[in-house]
Amino acid sequence: MPQSKKTPNSDDKPIRRRKSPKGELRREEILDAAMRHFAHDGYQSSSFAAIAEEVGLTLPGLLHYFPTKVDLLLAILNRRDIENTPSLTKDGEGWRHFLHGLVAVTQRNQTIPGVVRTFAVLNAESLTRNHPAEGWFGERVELVRSAVKSVLEAGVKAGELKPDLNCANIAAEVIAMMDGLQMLWLRNPDEFDMVAIFADYIERLIVSIEAPSA
Repeated sequence: MPQSKKTPNSDDKPIRRRKSPKGELRREEILDAAMRHFAHDGYQSSSFAAIAEEVGLTLPGLLHYFPTKVDLLLAILNRRDIENTPSLTKDGEGWRHFLHGLVAVTQRNQTIPGVVRTFAVLNAESLTRNHPAEGWFGERVELVRSAVKSVLEAGVKAGELKPDLNCANIAAEVIAMMDGLQMLWLRNPDEFDMVAIFADYIERLIVSIEAPSA
């Protein structure tokens, strides 16, 4: 009996393995647990075994998903990248819209204190020697600084902002304000309304940098 010919879609093609929904759910549970541990104990002091225990896994079971603690940390950072990068890289919206967008980022952060605390701890910890997240946090700061600087420079070029602005310094000021308010809020959320204070700052900044005829 003649054998049927294989079509381009038959089993001569490499099989692509898809992650199961159950596996993806378990992976997210591990990431959430790791973030809680990192927020409480820091990355260096967090126990891989304790994270596994919290999600009902043995240590070998956890290693199946994340072979090392560095892999776990990088997965958390990557998830944060996916969540935040679009709000930092939109083009063509204009400087005013961009600055108001930073207020929206702050507003969103105020609804996820656990996530914000984790990243505040990791950010501070990444200043230590040979920390695996050092490069990621350095790149993120540069991304935000460069984005703010670029939109302000575009505003100056368009004649909408004062021509003598030091856009690099203002960008650094905006980042310092965001990070500083975040730390105050994390320490005493009932006393500091991070969103209201930052929104007021942005409005004062707009008034101070806008060209008289804009």
